[in-house]
Amino acid sequence: MSKFETFRRLHHRGADEGPLLLPNAWDHATAAALYRRGFPAVATSSLGVAAAAGLRDGSGAARSHTLALGMGIARLPVPVSVDIEGGFSDDPSEVALLASQLAEAGVAGVNLEDGRADGTLTGTERHAAKIRAVKAAAPELFVNARTDAYWLGTDATPGGCLRRCAAYVAAGADGVFVPGLVELGEIATVARELPVPLNVLHSPGLASARRLSDAGVSRVGLGSLPFRAALQHAVDLAWTIATADGGSPDGAPVPSPVPGYAQVQSLHEEFSRADPHRAGTCREWSW
Repeated sequence: MSKFETFRRLHHRGADEGPLLLPNAWDHATAAALYRRGFPAVATSSLGVAAAAGLRDGSGAARSHTLALGMGIARLPVPVSVDIEGGFSDDPSEVALLASQLAEAGVAGVNLEDGRADGTLTGTERHAAKIRAVKAAAPELFVNARTDAYWLGTDATPGGCLRRCAAYVAAGADGVFVPGLVELGEIATVARELPVPLNVLHSPGLASARRLSDAGVSRVGLGSLPFRAALQHAVDLAWTIATADGGSPDGAPVPSPVPGYAQVQSLHEEFSRADPHRAGTCREWSW
């Protein structure tokens, strides 16, 4: 069975197995470590890839980094899905070229989002055109069409979301991803109307895997959470060693809150504006 077929089947697991939990990597080492831990598939995080390169997520600036990482980790024995933001272009043919390069390298799937850097949504037909172009260029690729309707608060109802999803499915999407969709009743409503697998984003307070499965969810992504958690852990570890007292009476490190998406995005602007000749301190870079 090819990785394309394996990845597709992972979206149709039995109810006893629950939804596919897909962890997101941002470099080769993380992807390989997730595979070694036993995950049946690995994805990438667009925020992680962009931020690690000193770039802003969603801006379209990380195309070359995303392509290089996807082509590299496609060598893993498990299927790999790559987050390609909005395709790094408004030209469907350019998006299709990127997707075909990834598929030729062995990448099994891509996430293609309709959210834009300015906080608006791409027109439904424009996004559908990208999906059609990708499926024509790489028909075996699992296209997970992401709509940011809930994420951005535009058409943030089951009905509004489903109108977009229907257009994406008609264009050939193999699955639909709706980050920000967390209320179990709304999840069930959307899943019930979709003829393709539904992917949701893990978030605090999200229902259990069993309840999500019962509601019709096929896949749960971790998004940028692993990257953000690793970033904070690195800072905490270094600060604990630097202060030598461990940060608590018993010497155990005191964990800091995991930074949010916007906080990580702000690092790019902060460093871009920073005076390279001014020495900083650890405290100045606190969240």
